[in-house]
Amino acid sequence: MLSIWLQFAACVILILAAGVRLARYGDVIAEKTGMGRTWTGVVLMASVTSLPELITGASSVTIAGVPDIAVGDVLGSCVFNLMIIAILDPLYRPGVVLSRAEQGHILSAGFGVVALVIPVAGLLLAKNGVTMSVLWIGAYTPVLIVLYLAGMRVIFRYEQRKMASERKAVLAYESVSAREAYAGFAASALVVAGAATWLPFVGERLAVETGWGQTFVGMLFVAFATSLPEVVTSIAAVRIGAIDLAIGGLLGSNLFNLGILALDDVLYGAGPILAHVSFTHVFPALSAILLSGIAILALFYRPEPRRFLGLSWLAAIILAVYVLNAYGVFILERTPR
Repeated sequence: MLSIWLQFAACVILILAAGVRLARYGDVIAEKTGMGRTWTGVVLMASVTSLPELITGASSVTIAGVPDIAVGDVLGSCVFNLMIIAILDPLYRPGVVLSRAEQGHILSAGFGVVALVIPVAGLLLAKNGVTMSVLWIGAYTPVLIVLYLAGMRVIFRYEQRKMASERKAVLAYESVSAREAYAGFAASALVVAGAATWLPFVGERLAVETGWGQTFVGMLFVAFATSLPEVVTSIAAVRIGAIDLAIGGLLGSNLFNLGILALDDVLYGAGPILAHVSFTHVFPALSAILLSGIAILALFYRPEPRRFLGLSWLAAIILAVYVLNAYGVFILERTPR
């Protein structure tokens, strides 16, 4: 048992270390290419920090043959990414972190909610014996792909209009060449890819040896490990006052994760992936929808900071939903069917 926990810890450390470098070199590349921080957060940083979910999902359904780990990682990461907002809130002392973010993030959160409804519907249909497919792929997969592409296009056009009236962010990477940035970015990505490929095998052994179930292990432990880059980059962004980079990265990662679910379905050759996994996955999907709705309300209403034990009421609610989600999945996995 100790060896498997040590392997899990090694995966976490590798992803954490490489994730920090990915964030730094991604920021350098953003500076060299002239991209704004908001757009960098939604697209570049979201894609970069979601690389572990991408590799973990692909290896889970192709090499390890554990689709529950893949789906649990995607949906669990969506919940975990939104929970990170509660971690950022006490770090941003001027106020509630979502109250200081641009309202344009409502677009990312809104597209995320729409995309999350798709796996919920797929799981409900599969539970009732309805499997809609195109060849071996679920009929929901093309919808997820279209939603992701449409979301990126709408957000890009919105940011283009907004950036015209914004001052460019001042970054401090003059001493780093573009060649060094690209090389460092690629090297860090390889480390993340290697650790993420190893992760589903570790997760499967954890599920067997602890008896906790693949859905719970995938939703909590694997999702935690693969979401570490989001934690690191978000905290770093808040500390330098780049709120939009942090929030854009988190909400953009969720949208990207739903695109990963579509890719996992394509790679899983046994049929529509949602027809071969536990119905328990509906719990984190609904929790992510709930947390996304809370984020949208906060972005629109902009609540004032009223803190209790260092946390705003918004952060406390987010943490409560996350804990209830983890407990609900754990109980459902251990309930005989």
